[in-house]
Amino acid sequence: MTNHTLKSRLAKPDVVLAPGVYDALSALVAEQAGFEALYLSGASIAYTRLGRSDIGLTTFTEVADTLAHITERVRLPVIVDADTGFGNALNTQRTVRGFERAGAAMIQIEDQTFPKRCGHLDGKAVVPEREMVGKLKAALDARASSDTLILARTDAVAVEGLDAALERAEAYLACGVDALFIEALRSPEQMDAACSRFAHRVPLLANMVEGGKTPIQDADALQRHGFRIAIFPGGTARAVVHTLQGYYASLHRHRTTQPWRSQMLDFDALNEVIGTPELMQVGKSYGD
Repeated sequence: MTNHTLKSRLAKPDVVLAPGVYDALSALVAEQAGFEALYLSGASIAYTRLGRSDIGLTTFTEVADTLAHITERVRLPVIVDADTGFGNALNTQRTVRGFERAGAAMIQIEDQTFPKRCGHLDGKAVVPEREMVGKLKAALDARASSDTLILARTDAVAVEGLDAALERAEAYLACGVDALFIEALRSPEQMDAACSRFAHRVPLLANMVEGGKTPIQDADALQRHGFRIAIFPGGTARAVVHTLQGYYASLHRHRTTQPWRSQMLDFDALNEVIGTPELMQVGKSYGD
């Protein structure tokens, strides 16, 4: 699916389910599982590249580098978390241009102050609405193609309340953005309020965070609310960490991987997943 077909796909009413990924390997496995799109989670890059919390420590270049590795390896469209644009309107323009060159299909920009923090952590702050409107206009001006979609996120529910967040979303939509993301809605009633106001006008994204502020619902239930994009961004990292805890504990205890073998791929099976036989054939075709 290209950026153009992601745009076309979002014109349909059925929800796009995009799992969180954080590197080329997780993206490849997600593609092989049959998903239509991927979500490159800024939080998961912080978790996996830095071993740190999602509190604005990752940089533009770290995300752009990760994105480029992913889009070189898989064909699915990638929705990429650009945090606050990594600064002001001019920084946001650089971010959009860089992420577009790296293959982003949709670029998400939020209205938190810089440095930001995870949308489901307490203690967030948001910039003035006028400042965010300027950053969104800068983002729209910076993209080379209208098929590169701009997703505006507001974190104002936790800071200013639902009504203020909906008013911010209205102002962001008026800029001409392609999709909206009202973060950390607290209840099904708040989700319905957001959808009743916007779902018939623009694709809305729902963010499912295990243990977060928004009640977890499956993609079909989110579609019934009116959402057209459903992301489970950090679930991948949480699942991987859970597996690693078990694997390392077993190896430390037993001093061998044998007790864990039934929960592992062997050498050949992993090479099949990553396409080693095909890569070797390509090498042979060049006489190597």
